[in-house]
Amino acid sequence: MSISVKICGLKTAETIDAALEQGADHIGFIFFPKSPRNVDPERAAALRGAASDRAKVVAVTVNADDETLDDIVSRVEPDILQLHGGESPERLAAIKQRFGLPAMKALAVRESADLDAITPYRGIADRFLLDAKPPHGSDLPGGNGVSFDWTLLTALDPDVDYMLSGGLNADNVATALKQTGAGAIDLSSGVESAPGIKDISRITALFEAVHAAEAA
Repeated sequence: MSISVKICGLKTAETIDAALEQGADHIGFIFFPKSPRNVDPERAAALRGAASDRAKVVAVTVNADDETLDDIVSRVEPDILQLHGGESPERLAAIKQRFGLPAMKALAVRESADLDAITPYRGIADRFLLDAKPPHGSDLPGGNGVSFDWTLLTALDPDVDYMLSGGLNADNVATALKQTGAGAIDLSSGVESAPGIKDISRITALFEAVHAAEAA
């Protein structure tokens, strides 16, 4: 089984090149000022060219208004929009119609009942990103380095297309893949040496672990 890998929160040409060389098929830019991984659209536009014909470019926003999205889409020309806030199904549909781009909806999971949130977005979201609920006091909806009980996903409808996120790293990714059967994963803090600082050696280790899990 070939695992799709998204490395999110990239900010430098060096780490983007490392992710692409290792085989990332999605790279993510985060447009959220509270995040240590935040980049402005101008910077992301300058960096995104490296991914052309090699990986999908994902623009991650949190409850962004139309003006903000207009700027991001016009400058960065992302392939996918990832909505990581409290956007309603109606808002998601409106964004897709406005920009003509596929959209991935991030949902936070802590217990089995949280998976019920998928239902109203089905048929609207092109994919889901299932992340852990942020710890108490965090201002970040993602990138907190915490995971959830992956066994909860055994009850998930197999038709739900999702990326697994939340606390993944080279040490636990094989277990996560085995428990969930996920075909796609998303990492940010798990390949960092400090918040917002991607580490090339950790990116390499992550892909080595994924390839070993695929072979197993």
